[in-house]
Amino acid sequence: MKQVHIKVALVGNPNAGKSTLFNALTGLRQKTGNFPGVTVEKKSGTFRLSGSEGQPDTAVTVVDLPGTYSIYPKSKDETVVMDILANPKHPDYPDVVIIVADASNLQRNLLLFTEVSDLGVPSILALNMLDVASSMNLTVNAVQLAMQLNVPVIRINARTGEGISTLKEAVKQTLEKREKPALQYFYEPKGNEVELIEEVRELYHLDNDYVALQYVCQHDNFSFLEQPVRAKLDTLIEKYGFDENHFLASETVARYEKIKPIVSKSVKSQGITEQPYWTRKLDSILLHSVWGYVTFAFVLLVIFQAIFAWASYPMDMLDAVTAQTIEWTKEALPKGVLNDLITNGILAGIGGIIIFIPQIAILFALVSVLEESGYMARVMVIMDKLMRRFGLNGRSVVPLISGVACAVPAIMTTRSISSRYERLLTILVTPLMSCSARLPIYTILIALVVPSTKVFGFFNMQGLVLFGLYVLGLVGALGSAWLLSLFIPRKEPGYFMLEMPTYKWPRWGHVGFSMYESVKSFVLEAGKVIMAISIILWVLASYGPGDSMSNAEKRVISEMGTKPQEEIDVAVASARLENSYAGQFGHFIEPVIRPLGYDWKIGIALLASFAAREVFVGTMATIYSIGGDSEDVLTVKEKLLNEKNPDTGAAMFTPAVCYSLLMFYVFAMMCMSTIAVVYRETHGWKWPLIQLVYLMALAYASAFATYQLLS
Repeated sequence: MKQVHIKVALVGNPNAGKSTLFNALTGLRQKTGNFPGVTVEKKSGTFRLSGSEGQPDTAVTVVDLPGTYSIYPKSKDETVVMDILANPKHPDYPDVVIIVADASNLQRNLLLFTEVSDLGVPSILALNMLDVASSMNLTVNAVQLAMQLNVPVIRINARTGEGISTLKEAVKQTLEKREKPALQYFYEPKGNEVELIEEVRELYHLDNDYVALQYVCQHDNFSFLEQPVRAKLDTLIEKYGFDENHFLASETVARYEKIKPIVSKSVKSQGITEQPYWTRKLDSILLHSVWGYVTFAFVLLVIFQAIFAWASYPMDMLDAVTAQTIEWTKEALPKGVLNDLITNGILAGIGGIIIFIPQIAILFALVSVLEESGYMARVMVIMDKLMRRFGLNGRSVVPLISGVACAVPAIMTTRSISSRYERLLTILVTPLMSCSARLPIYTILIALVVPSTKVFGFFNMQGLVLFGLYVLGLVGALGSAWLLSLFIPRKEPGYFMLEMPTYKWPRWGHVGFSMYESVKSFVLEAGKVIMAISIILWVLASYGPGDSMSNAEKRVISEMGTKPQEEIDVAVASARLENSYAGQFGHFIEPVIRPLGYDWKIGIALLASFAAREVFVGTMATIYSIGGDSEDVLTVKEKLLNEKNPDTGAAMFTPAVCYSLLMFYVFAMMCMSTIAVVYRETHGWKWPLIQLVYLMALAYASAFATYQLLS
């Protein structure tokens, strides 16, 4: 084989099994990135073709192009397909295209095949989901289909791996052909289209009629065409009176007229063709106007139970291992700055990264099971009508639900939303869902001001307030989505096109791979930013201007005299923190947070909360010189109850202050893990910064209004 860098592109309709085939071909030899020049995520991987006649094996790069029903895009992601296939100079332009087709709905899938084939790229048709076609009493003759389409047609089962070796052999044979077969156009130009095509071909040195037509139809989408070229094409369109909408309609009709006899010769029906019995039976329940929502609520209950209950054990274990590692490192290394940096900065940062791994793995495993089984599509359908009122769509349900556990994996699940506009809205509002990290804060603040009395003899008042905070987060998310939709321009129409798949048993290998990819993506990408911010926070809390920290330490030691060493150590830590750069920042922002009822000590806790919201309780414990276990909520509660306002002499943590803090933490964007993931998912700092500003403004305004009303 003469090609050194061989590229194969996978093209297909959504739910045709394209991504499953990609996983089967490449296994773990995958990487993610962006297509050149755009922020659309690219999945690529490699597989090997065996050499012939003593030749070495050849490495093949396979690129999984975004799923699309035709080459005419309806979303930003879909524009990538033609931006590559119409431009031989593109770095991802393929030597061979594999079109993955759903054999149970062959006529619709062949529309995309005929369009790609007309572009002149060597093509192979991979017939997938033959088992589904068989369950619908359909038999597909691959030999007959290959004779009519004049391309290799390979029967595969991407789920089980059947036919993969044959498909690789077909790729090898297609690459070895020295001459391309005579191109069989499935669409024949009519009228003035012929003259227009000839002029475009001559002007831009094209050797394919259909590519020339795409220059005319899609030149505004092609990133490789300069503005003068686009203007010239607009002139030609006007010269020949070319009507794009009329052309698209007539082309589609003409293609289906050619596809129908091909399908009728190749596909034979034996009896009634309809969805399998169990699919129809389950859909009568899961898509029901009442039972569908009841079933969904039960599924959510199971997911939340799994995330909160199952994840706690490995999270506790990872936390313990991190703590032991830090303690061992402290003892093993000489005392000093390097010791503190490694233990309190780097290792603590690593701990802040890996602590999320169990939740991410469990959540993505469960979401993968729901998707693999076909149930997730039903959830999106029944929820779409509600979500659209707020600028979202049915696919936004999964991230919002997942956000109750943790916003980090929840935002990562937005990748299933095809519309970039609706995906962006979902990312921007998902952090408003009250995550598990807020629970320690809610617990201690509610305990300070809400009595544990019974309401209606059954409900606990504290529990009702806690439930209200979660509901408030949901209302805030939906309301913010609606408000943001008024300001963020929609550059593309919103579609909720979803083909109902049949129910299937999950492929556990794919579930495991989904877990692996999600964890790897988080640790390697978001982890970099988390680590950097952790080190910055350590520096701010470990150092202060001049000798302020050492002087404060000496002053505390001299004042405490013969008191127990444990109390002295905690008091020293508190004094050093107050005089550190972080403490100085607390004093600096005190005038800003004073209208909320907060002092500089609470200001330090707010600053520390940017590392992770749950740090609030531990930080407050250190600031208020609490001895013993800083995670002991009762001890923290007692100390906070006794804390006095230095200006008034009254209690510092009044109901007004506590409710103000609750409102602040319901809405505030105080989680560097979330900021890091938003940065990765939006491919830049623009949207994370906008999200940070609007959520902090919302939190401040809510806390200010609450404090002023209650004080």
